[in-house]
Amino acid sequence: MQIQKIVSETKQKGKVIIRTDKLCKYYGKDIKAVDELDLEVFEGETFGLLGPNGAGKTTTVRLLNCILKPTSGTADVNGYNITENSTKVKTITGLLAESPGLYEKLSAYEFLEFMGALYNIKGTILKERIEELLSLFGLTDRKDYLLEGFSSGMKQKVLIAAALINDPSIIFFDEPTAALDPRAAHMVKDLIKGLADQLGRTVVICSHILPIVEELCDRIGIINQGRLIAVGTVDEIIAQAGTDTLEEAFIALTGGVDEKELLAWRDHS
Repeated sequence: MQIQKIVSETKQKGKVIIRTDKLCKYYGKDIKAVDELDLEVFEGETFGLLGPNGAGKTTTVRLLNCILKPTSGTADVNGYNITENSTKVKTITGLLAESPGLYEKLSAYEFLEFMGALYNIKGTILKERIEELLSLFGLTDRKDYLLEGFSSGMKQKVLIAAALINDPSIIFFDEPTAALDPRAAHMVKDLIKGLADQLGRTVVICSHILPIVEELCDRIGIINQGRLIAVGTVDEIIAQAGTDTLEEAFIALTGGVDEKELLAWRDHS
């Protein structure tokens, strides 16, 4: 039986802060990384973009952060078009990339100072913001230590702080717990919860690890081969797919998973 596209019927309140309209990114004639993506994310929600490796999640995030230009279609981020207002979009978004660069010969303070300079944040404002972020993430006592001596969890804290240095209203996390041990992954999940619950930010999480998006996200979009094939709450997707768990729904919708992905889910559960 062919599984039909699932669309959430939950009535959402509030402003649509991200809207894509047939957004596409093709590489050559045959590779469709993102294929006519229509998606809405609401202000203040934590939205998960879930899919197998290579499904198009990272490409979508890069498009919405104006790192890549779309082949066709468009998107608005908090009212700004990603093609016509790319500079403005970058000032209101923060991104923790899957494999971010970290200058380990800098101290935590120096790294955040450098990142702030990239956004042209200067003087007292930058200093106050760095001190606030260091305090928020419990790094004040380590601010003058070189990053090369930090644990993986502490480095991830610094990178999240860097993603917040421009005080963005929308924060993107691409595989935020990748390569972290269970303790560090738990810490990062708590930090993400705090951003949404305490600071009221809109959060978009991209992952192929089901327990993370299931635990953190208000709604989930499942993407496969560049196409959005399901959107809804966890319960909606499970119910409409006719399965008992999100894992079963995911497998049914995407046509199965490979052994590497299954091991990744177990390691992060």
